[in-house]
Order: sequence, then structure tokens, then C-alpha cells
Amino acid sequence: MKERIEAVLETVRPALRMDGGGIELIDWNGDTGTVTVKLQGACRGCPMSEITLKMGVEAALMDAIPEVKEVLCAN
Repeated sequence: MKERIEAVLETVRPALRMDGGGIELIDWNGDTGTVTVKLQGACRGCPMSEITLKMGVEAALMDAIPEVKEVLCAN
């Protein structure tokens, strides 16, 4: 499952890099369907990071992998 998640994250990384940011997969919880990621670079602490996380990363993961129910950000 982590390989599938990483593959989807690879599709969103270029957009994050364009803004000086990045994303790292921290954990996958198959019991809850929760993916935990860590935003990096300029994405960390950015006022738009919550929108990026939910509308970008979470949407991409949920579209590609039905088992994903939520994406959380680790501090």
C-alpha cells in the first residue's frame, strides 16, 4: 500500500516543488484508512497548506486509492 501512496504523491510533488515545498509519507493506517504526511520546505507553515493538503493531496489519494479515507499532516 505504501508503494501505491508514494506513486500518487509523486504526481503532486512537482506542483509542491514549484512553490518551494515538498511532502513526505510518514505512515499508512489500514484500519482507519488514514495517511499521515509531513509537508516540507515552503509548504510547512504556509497559510495555504491546509488547502493544499485537503484539496490537492487528499483528493488525489482518495481518487486513486479507494482505501484512503483521510490525510493528516504530522507536525
